[in-house]
Amino acid sequence: MITAQILGYDTQGIFEKITSKLSGWLDIIIENLPNFVLAVILVVFTIFIAKSIKRFSATYIHKLGTNKTIASFLSQLIFIAILVFGIMMALSVMDLSKTVSSILAGLGIIGLALGFAFQDTAANFIAGIYITFNQPYKLGDIIKTHNGHEGSVIEINLRVTKIKTFNGPIVYVPNRYLFQESFTNYTEFEQRRVQIQCGISYGEDLEHVEKVALESARTVSSRLESEEPTIFWTGFGDSSINFTLNIWCKFKAPNLDYIPVRNEAIISLKKAFDKNDIMIPFPIRTLDFGIKGGTKLNQELSGLSNSPQNGSSSNNNES
Repeated sequence: MITAQILGYDTQGIFEKITSKLSGWLDIIIENLPNFVLAVILVVFTIFIAKSIKRFSATYIHKLGTNKTIASFLSQLIFIAILVFGIMMALSVMDLSKTVSSILAGLGIIGLALGFAFQDTAANFIAGIYITFNQPYKLGDIIKTHNGHEGSVIEINLRVTKIKTFNGPIVYVPNRYLFQESFTNYTEFEQRRVQIQCGISYGEDLEHVEKVALESARTVSSRLESEEPTIFWTGFGDSSINFTLNIWCKFKAPNLDYIPVRNEAIISLKKAFDKNDIMIPFPIRTLDFGIKGGTKLNQELSGLSNSPQNGSSSNNNES
């Protein structure tokens, strides 16, 4: 008994069906081979054209005065658009229009699912687009984030902003934080006020101190000469009368004069006070021995020595 009879299958018929199916597929492949080759050539040509236009558009858009980040972003969009168009054309050449519709529908569903799964990433991407075009800060600006990270912006992409802090480390800040929360841009105004906190003795003449302090501020070479220095008296401290000396300086990359102005101003103020015998006091503590206040130690001791009890005891000693 043959195998086909034992298993209960007509192996000859099955073999003929498989052969017929494969033969039909082969005919379809041979028939569509020119279209397939044309589609591959079209895709390769599209990639080559897209890359060439991407390089050219990035250079040309940047030459028009557009920010480098914006130019790179627009050139990337142009590259993707040309590539998608070429792939659609290749699928159309192969008579796969229905497949294209199915792919687009599938991509829409996948995109919706990914949107829910990667909400933070999508928020960073949208915030990156806003920052790229609106430019609340740009490369080289000194900014301070809501969380206290302060430094120079060295890179802006569609996901994060890279900040090089003054101590050296680089901080990666997600764009959505800079989009949703407040931050400080120190270089947009291109000027910055340096504030020197100081205090002088209660025995000094305040008008004389003010005159000396302002003259010392005017000698700071790297200050902004268009803005006059000012002094604000801030209050009475424990051992000094406190004030703030204000000096304006340029604050635009790469000329950031904030630290040199502050250093020079402190040195100049100290020299001026030393020259005019103006004292910056150390912390002073006054010991008060009276019940109501205002009594010194020698007064308290002399009062105790003259008390009636001491007088009676001295009389007893004499007797």
